Amino acid sequence: MGTVKNFEELEIWLLARELVNLIYSDFRDCRDFIFRNQITSAGISIMNNISEGFCRQSDPEFRRFLNFSRGSAGEVKNMYYIAEDLHYIETEKAAARRERSQRLIKGTGSLMKYLKGNK
Repeated sequence: MGTVKNFEELEIWLLARELVNLIYSDFRDCRDFIFRNQITSAGISIMNNISEGFCRQSDPEFRRFLNFSRGSAGEVKNMYYIAEDLHYIETEKAAARRERSQRLIKGTGSLMKYLKGNK
């Protein structure tokens, strides 16, 4: 990981933190508790897996947890399609959130690739 000493310095963790806050803001008043619980859980999972994997201090372990995080980012991206289809959120906002999720998918994939080549 080079010069990064704390997970809070990782761009993907910062992006995940922003996304979690947006999820909570977007669905604060959502009365579909099953939906709200699922999307917030997936968002939290993105952040938690980045931080947990980083703290394992092993590149293979970090890659494994980044893969979990990447899957959760895909889940959040998908949930925003559902939110849009059910009219829980405006189309433009849903598209912007999916773009953020895609940035996380790409970012975790890039970091996984870097860690694999850093044996």
